[in-house]
Amino acid sequence: MDGEALVHSWPCSYYVNGDKRWASGRLTLTPSAVRFSSSSGGDGGAVLLLPLSRVTHINTESSCFIFSAVTLQERDAHKHWFSSLKPSAGAVFHVLQHFWRESLALHTHSTHAPLSRGQRLISMVSDAQHTLSHTGRALSQQGEQFHHMIHQLDKMESDLGVADKLLSELESPAWWPFGKFPWNRKCHPEPGKGEAKAPPTEGSAKSSREILSVPVVFYRGGDINGADVNSGALVLLVSSLEVRDTNSRLVHRFHKQEVDEIRVHGVCDISVRQRHIGKPDVCFRLLSAKMAEALCVLEVQYKKKVEFARDYSGFQATPSDDITPGSAAFWGAGASSDSDVPVQLPAGDLTPVQLHVQQNTVSQEEAQELKQMLLQLKSLALEADSELQRQDEALDVLMSSSDRSTATIDTHTRRIRKLL
Repeated sequence: MDGEALVHSWPCSYYVNGDKRWASGRLTLTPSAVRFSSSSGGDGGAVLLLPLSRVTHINTESSCFIFSAVTLQERDAHKHWFSSLKPSAGAVFHVLQHFWRESLALHTHSTHAPLSRGQRLISMVSDAQHTLSHTGRALSQQGEQFHHMIHQLDKMESDLGVADKLLSELESPAWWPFGKFPWNRKCHPEPGKGEAKAPPTEGSAKSSREILSVPVVFYRGGDINGADVNSGALVLLVSSLEVRDTNSRLVHRFHKQEVDEIRVHGVCDISVRQRHIGKPDVCFRLLSAKMAEALCVLEVQYKKKVEFARDYSGFQATPSDDITPGSAAFWGAGASSDSDVPVQLPAGDLTPVQLHVQQNTVSQEEAQELKQMLLQLKSLALEADSELQRQDEALDVLMSSSDRSTATIDTHTRRIRKLL
């Protein structure tokens, strides 16, 4: 647990039951444990190290002597009291409860049915296949939108051709033998400043399809030390990013083009910002134990807007590790010491039984299933690549067609003004 990434810490007081006293210090939360460090340092600093898997209840309690306290109860009925929490006991309670529930669900799943190494590999490939299939569906929906836009632009060009014929008849009618009317030769240089174009932005139901949803604890305004903390969900859609409360009611929607910055503060901590001129920015700070899953999608959808914090020291397993934001070691910094990576031992130190066990960690059936899943994964990747190429071509057609339509509309506008 010493190598885990820091989620957040708060100043507080902890009741040391053995000494019957209160100790001031900081309460630190990691993805799998709660730690209290005393500020006095007389007992080495560390007073409590409690894994979240051992916690059975998290409550907010108060009495005539203790107000606004958060209590953590262990399996052996031992209760830990934390008071004088800043910014508030409610804010700390929501964050602790979120990570405790996620840790409890993960621990229950892992202890219910132990998985072999091959099954874990299959699960990892299945998760990657699931994410890629979501991405493929999003690309397919985007391609349908491009096709619909090209069809609408073709209809617009056809309508502009009809308008050109009608304007030509008005400028030179058949009953006037001398060409254009004399008043049509006059120039009226009065540019229409107040003309507003109405872009055909029709909301498509397909663009509101959900890609991924993760439970979060969110702060308004981006201040993680603020008292306004709520629980809810971060929902990633094809064309937007939504923050919802526990009842699935919409709290705020960031349209894709409105997101100005997604800043990654930690493995479980991000902030989403929309900037405004002349009024305050809209910003949400989001904490989640499953933030790594959401970041896989956010980095694809908002690749140029995702920024990583400068200080990565809190996420590193050791100070000497060379960890970059996009590397696997960065997201694996929060793993516990009993990770799935096998320890490399010299061949002379292994018995024949141990060598046989290591050689047969993945069965033939699991290897065959892995091969089929990897082939499907490759097929999905190739289809996504071909879809991206088709959409690049569609974008070129859209740009050229919109430029032609804009130039034709400007020409028709000038001709109509001359007729008036």
